[in-house]
Order: sequence, then C-alpha cells, then structure tokens
Amino acid sequence: MNGLRAIFGNYVLICSLSSWAAAQVCKFIINYFLTHELKLERLSGAGGMPSAHSATVTALVISCARFEGVGSTFFALSVALAAIVIYDAMGVRHEAGEHAKIINQMRKTAIEEEHEDPDFKELKEMLGHTPLEVVGGVLTGILVPLIIPLP
Repeated sequence: MNGLRAIFGNYVLICSLSSWAAAQVCKFIINYFLTHELKLERLSGAGGMPSAHSATVTALVISCARFEGVGSTFFALSVALAAIVIYDAMGVRHEAGEHAKIINQMRKTAIEEEHEDPDFKELKEMLGHTPLEVVGGVLTGILVPLIIPLP
C-alpha cells in the first residue's frame, strides 16, 4: 500500500501525467472543431495539436525544477530527455509521417490503376509534430505544473 501511496503522491509524476492527459483532451477537442468528427483515437493517438510528448517532458522539467531545484541531477536528466523527445517529435517522427502520406498516395494510385491489392492497410500519417504543435505542447507542459500545487 505504501508503494501505491508513493506513486500517487509523486508530484513530478502527477504533473507529467496530468500534462499528457491535458494535451490529449485538447487534441481531441481541437480535432473535433477542425473536422466536426468525434475521433476517440485522438484521446490517445500520436500527432496533432498540442504535442502530448512535448507537454509530458516539459512538465517533467518544470516539476523537477520546482520540486528538486534546478541544480539537481533530476532536473539535468529531465532537460536532456526533453531535448531528445522534442527533437524526435518534430524531426524524425514528423518526417516519417510525411513519408507515410506519400506512400499512401502512391498505393492509392496503384490501386486505381489496378496494379495492387485494394485491401492494403494505410500507413499511419499522424506521427510527429509541426513546430507550432510542439510549442502548444511545451506551453501545456509549463502551465500544468504551475497549476498543481507543490506538496
């Protein structure tokens, strides 16, 4: 029981997970207003505005700074992790999504020309983030730990 209490009482973990959840809910709402479709996948899926990855690691940085101090090893580790995750979300994963769009279009064209099986599974296109989506995630990740009071 003490282990669960420690986990659910962990300020840094609560801030990080709350930022992820806030970003996912915002993503669901924004997607609804843009497409007028309720896509439950947006509550857990990658890609879109704001970046939940960026929100989570930014909240990790801010909550570590508040709880442990900017001179702590935890803060240093969280900054390094955030830099890697944000770079990956905006760079590698974004490019993979762009490649998926092109491949899906090529496969659709091949089906129309009857050169490929029409039962193909489309590649997931929403993988990474634009710089604006990352900024949205970073702002979410800053805001949430500032709202949640320190223990």
